[in-house]
Amino acid sequence: MKLSAEVVIQVLKSIKNPDTGRDILREDLVRDLKVNTNTVQFSIVVEGRTPKFLENVESKARELISEKVGAPVDVNVTLETAMIGLGQDIMQGGKVSSKPDFGRATVLAIASGKGGVGKSTVAVNLAVSLVKKGYNVGLVDTDIYGPSIPTMFGIKEEKPRVNQDRKIIPLERFGVKLLSMGFLTDTNQAVIWRGPMVSNAVRQFLSDADWGDLDFLLLDLPPGTGDIQLTIVQTVALTGSIIVSTPQTVALADARRGVAMFQNVNVPVLGIIENMAFFTPPELPDKKYYIFGEGGARNLATELNVPFLGEIPIEVLLRESGDDGVPLMERITESPSAKAFNELADQTLHQTSLYRATMPSQEKIEIVYRS
Repeated sequence: MKLSAEVVIQVLKSIKNPDTGRDILREDLVRDLKVNTNTVQFSIVVEGRTPKFLENVESKARELISEKVGAPVDVNVTLETAMIGLGQDIMQGGKVSSKPDFGRATVLAIASGKGGVGKSTVAVNLAVSLVKKGYNVGLVDTDIYGPSIPTMFGIKEEKPRVNQDRKIIPLERFGVKLLSMGFLTDTNQAVIWRGPMVSNAVRQFLSDADWGDLDFLLLDLPPGTGDIQLTIVQTVALTGSIIVSTPQTVALADARRGVAMFQNVNVPVLGIIENMAFFTPPELPDKKYYIFGEGGARNLATELNVPFLGEIPIEVLLRESGDDGVPLMERITESPSAKAFNELADQTLHQTSLYRATMPSQEKIEIVYRS
């Protein structure tokens, strides 16, 4: 097997912290990963005294990577100290304020250039898929005017509470922590707000909520490239974005603009998903009908040099699950759509691990403390 960053990522996922049971990628310890012909180098981020198991990461990685590719590989690991207490700041009205801190959580914006492509369906089932894989997940419905999350999780009548620190406590359903404007307004009430009020509501969901210890925070964005998208970029440090599109030309044109928007504000696009990719009749499991066109989002991903995360087929069960308030991934895991969402979760985990591991490192530690 040829040595590549993807191969190294697979190996690093098998190196676990014995104290937590989590691998070093999930604990977000790897930075500055570089892979050459037969050389691998990366940094391990530590805070304070180095945990003893990290001292053996270099030899363990060398052994496992060499075994994987079937040839000796030179592995060099550097220990670095994390920069604590500096935070990330933004300018608001001439004052510097800190962005909300989600610790080491991966924060992903699920976006689309236009409405009606199934973005919320993707966000909901991706969230549940990640929970089923053992991750702590939060989901924010940032579509103030047309929230879908309350209906799709079947909790339209519940209201979030506030804790003693005046933080909003997200609701929880199927293991996913949730916040949505739909929890705060009447089902039949229209939200008639101008842009600044909408932006303030989104900031409050992100900054004034008690999310606890999250691995992933997914932001279900409204369609388009307007106020809410810019507010989120200014309010929270996004790990990356995922673009949802259907294969048809009109949707792809808007998906292209969505990719461009995130690239313009220096938010990496971790992948494109093709929803409603094809229809397979239950009685003809080997037949695919490409109702909206074939491979449009896949081709767009190739053209823009963006990872393609997968295609989700059209399925009656998927539509019914959204209407009934029980996500498909909670109801059934063996349907074609459910299998596609499971693969999407795996691809999302891979792309986020690859991106975070290759991020530039920080301050070098020249002395390694050993007990």
